[in-house]
Amino acid sequence: EAALPARAPARPARPRKLLIFDRNVNYGGHGSIPAANLAFELMGRRTGAFETVVSRDPEVFRPERLRQFDGVFFNNCVGNLFTDAALRQSLVEFVYGGGGLMGVHGSTVAFTQWPGAVEDWPEFGLMIGARGANHRASDEQVFIKLEEPEHPLNQALGGRDFAYRDEFFRVQDPYSRRRVRVLLRIDTDKTDLAGRPPERADHDYALAWVRHYGRGRTFYCTIAHHPAVFRDPKLLSFYLAAAQFILGDLPAPTVPSAWLTPALRAQEKLGWRLGIEAYTFHKFTLFEAIEKTAALGLPFMGGLSFQKVGGGIARNFEPGLSDEELRQIRFKLDAAGVRLLTYYLQEIPGDEAGCRKVFEFGRQIGIETFMSEPKPESLDMIEKFCDAYDLKVALHNHDPQASPAYWNPAGILKACAGRSQRLGACADLGYWMRAGIDPLAGVRQLKDRLLTLQMHDLHARGADGHDVPWGAGVGNTAALLEEIHRLGLQPTMFGLEYSHNWLASMPDIARCIEFFNRVSLDLARRK
Repeated sequence: EAALPARAPARPARPRKLLIFDRNVNYGGHGSIPAANLAFELMGRRTGAFETVVSRDPEVFRPERLRQFDGVFFNNCVGNLFTDAALRQSLVEFVYGGGGLMGVHGSTVAFTQWPGAVEDWPEFGLMIGARGANHRASDEQVFIKLEEPEHPLNQALGGRDFAYRDEFFRVQDPYSRRRVRVLLRIDTDKTDLAGRPPERADHDYALAWVRHYGRGRTFYCTIAHHPAVFRDPKLLSFYLAAAQFILGDLPAPTVPSAWLTPALRAQEKLGWRLGIEAYTFHKFTLFEAIEKTAALGLPFMGGLSFQKVGGGIARNFEPGLSDEELRQIRFKLDAAGVRLLTYYLQEIPGDEAGCRKVFEFGRQIGIETFMSEPKPESLDMIEKFCDAYDLKVALHNHDPQASPAYWNPAGILKACAGRSQRLGACADLGYWMRAGIDPLAGVRQLKDRLLTLQMHDLHARGADGHDVPWGAGVGNTAALLEEIHRLGLQPTMFGLEYSHNWLASMPDIARCIEFFNRVSLDLARRK
């Protein structure tokens, strides 16, 4: 017990429960499995960070049993752990809807037919971030490079590179820096890799990473072959931080490594996320909007209920899509490296069955915040589901005629008075300006009830104002962003909704992104 961390890096927001699954199929199992089980049990108990439950029973993945947990740890699981499609669907929906997933070492060949690691469930490979178990000696010494010493998980390692002996996997597809945020890799300049051909043409030997899969937080590390790993104080601190990350208590950036620019790093420092609102591309399909978002270099976007899905799916992106159609949407987002944060639905119904259907859909598509204009009398029911599902509802504004209850900040505050903080505003700045509302004054009035924004700059105030690139119009956009920063607000998304020149708007949208990047770089430097 002397190796155990004395305290957790974060205080749990509530009591946490971690499922440790350690089943192997057609494989004897790594000798480190019992050591890892014990280490996690003791770490959780000593620090108060979580409670553990160890199981090898696939039935624990039934939805009614899985929902008691905040995260799942696949502890060196090799082979085809279970083939029941309902159990697999349950695990996907658990993770995509906001549950945590972590795996170590052999778990990159979980849900493969063993021996031979023949793929049996590709989506698990996407969730965990890689496939493969190619390795050299079981006691290979490598020099480990911390890609980001300041990353919250890497801080547990003291923020310094180090040498280590273990069995290190060289993983393959679907591993990609466009999918995952790499934490540790083999330092190829310092490690002797002679004697065998390179396992990867790019010589990118990532050892640990994090990612979001939908709303779910996932973590993987290959360093777990020997029991001694789980008696190492440094590695135990790292794994404790990883567990708190996937359980939802330790915030950590996950924008994939290949996307990172100085501007994106600045926005991470500010806690800001810039994304495309789907209405910007509503004349295209969702799949085309995803492609355009990725082409613009943005890793975030919003969804829209009346947009066609595309990709062979003729239906709108709305509740009622089949499991297979939702899987295709998940795969499209994953392949593009884009994450869905918000979703617009004109009206969330006020009856329990209708409300539940909408919130179940929100969980299935992995969003954080709905944007909607429900009837005021529906808010009691909606508030109940916001808290039950841990989803926010941002009340959207059109003009006074279309949105009589929500068109101005005072109306939003009246609707939200005394209610959960998961209810608030989606400020459509274009409609505000057309109605004579100054965006700075509106944001100051809403304060922390501002949950998300649909950003606009207009060529003129009044009913005829149309979108222009940010900073070129009357919206005083730079001052608005400075005020949001001064107030300490971190909206779900700064939604780039460009509602002009619909079919040829990409150059103007790029100018908006450049403007936001310049301002966020400046604000982050000041911070």
